[in-house]
Amino acid sequence: MFFDTVAKIIGKYGIMFLQGAGVTLLIAITGTLIGFAIGLGIGVVRTIPLDAKSSPVKRILLKIFNAILSVYIEIFRGTPMMVQAMVIFYGFAAATGISPNRTLAGIIIVSINTGAYMAEIVRGGILSIDKGQFEAAHSIGMTHGQTMTSIILPQAIRNILPATGNEFVINIKDTSVLNVISVTELFFKTSSAVATNYHYFESFFVACVIYFIMTFTVTRILRAVEHRLDGPKTFTIHGSQTVPEAEIKVTDSGEKENWIK
Repeated sequence: MFFDTVAKIIGKYGIMFLQGAGVTLLIAITGTLIGFAIGLGIGVVRTIPLDAKSSPVKRILLKIFNAILSVYIEIFRGTPMMVQAMVIFYGFAAATGISPNRTLAGIIIVSINTGAYMAEIVRGGILSIDKGQFEAAHSIGMTHGQTMTSIILPQAIRNILPATGNEFVINIKDTSVLNVISVTELFFKTSSAVATNYHYFESFFVACVIYFIMTFTVTRILRAVEHRLDGPKTFTIHGSQTVPEAEIKVTDSGEKENWIK
């Protein structure tokens, strides 16, 4: 009986569910990418060092900018996304008299919210890199920007990839709160189906399965990317300045084999 009802719901509302899932993925992917870019920029700015050589003007401007960024981060990390959606969407409509596109508004809301979380994740990733690498880069004349782009960020991004993937998964689920501004994502479409068939449990069971498929697939893809970034487990270190003919071979099990040609 239960599965017969589920099958009927899928047959009748399947296209509607797929459309909702498509909007959910669009908002989650776009919002995560834009939020990552926002967080990356803020994380780099918030780790700009201030030393004795820094001018007073630079110190003041950076402190003001950091204070503004701190307020942004605290507000968007300290309030629910549902409330943010209501304030931003209806606040914009009240201020301008224009009702914005709801899907676009959803993307903007998710992006801003994700940016606040990613800013702290990126900052933590940057601070996790050994300070000696900063000092070594500065000792050869590299600027802060060059140090970040060439040395620090490639390592930091690899370190924060699991946390970034977690944000992506959270965004897939949290798009459901955007139904309060009538964004036609999966939860909204499911509610619309329920309004006509009155099968609450069966309809939301289908939605639950779709959410799980999306999050599980994204998790598997991100795990594969992480493993690829790790590189091969078996590799050979060739020689050194003192013994150029030496080799160290590292196997899959982590064991090291040393020999000299």
